[in-house]
Amino acid sequence: MHIQEWLENIPAVSVYLLVALVIGVESLGIPLPGEIVLVSSALLASQQGHINPVVLGACATAGAVIGDSIGYAIGRKGGRPLLAWLGRKFPKHFSEGHVAMAERSFQKWGMWAVFFGRFIALLRIFAGPLAGVLHMPYWKFLIANVLGGICWAGGTTAVIYYVGIVAESWLKNFSYLGLVAALLIGVVSMLVVKNRAKKSMAEAEAAQAGAGQSAAENVPAAD
Repeated sequence: MHIQEWLENIPAVSVYLLVALVIGVESLGIPLPGEIVLVSSALLASQQGHINPVVLGACATAGAVIGDSIGYAIGRKGGRPLLAWLGRKFPKHFSEGHVAMAERSFQKWGMWAVFFGRFIALLRIFAGPLAGVLHMPYWKFLIANVLGGICWAGGTTAVIYYVGIVAESWLKNFSYLGLVAALLIGVVSMLVVKNRAKKSMAEAEAAQAGAGQSAAENVPAAD
């Protein structure tokens, strides 16, 4: 809740670099509060004229696109052992259920999973590495990655900035309300993804159990 106050005490260039770095590292597959940092910086831009919202949005977009692309390259080279390693390092984010759910989304929706995954808290960290692991053609990934990065990073910056300008009379309180809203959205998204991940795990276990039972039934009895 003190991110806003901390951002007020660093130069504008540092804010731009921080936003690009945090979002970029998050897009690599490392869980960081990219959305909270972006919302806080956009609110700060609406309060202080020395931070340019266009530059801020461009830096956020660049961080998202570059981070996702690096994540794609790492995932393509590392393959499934990379997902296993991430699962050990970040079990709450890269559990088998989360990976299974994200993999089904990618197989079903392809480019759209990359695009819309940018707007879902946990799926943001999956998009790049998982697309690489699944060997999605890079040109498809790049198109969805760029469009998703522009719409999410640029759109979030613009919406928060203009809402802050319109609500100038109560802007100081809104800065905290904005952070609380971002946290609530993140928590809700996490719960939804977690619930879907549990269902995916249950379906996978049921399928494996069914396959095992079928195999057992097909084994010829000994004479």
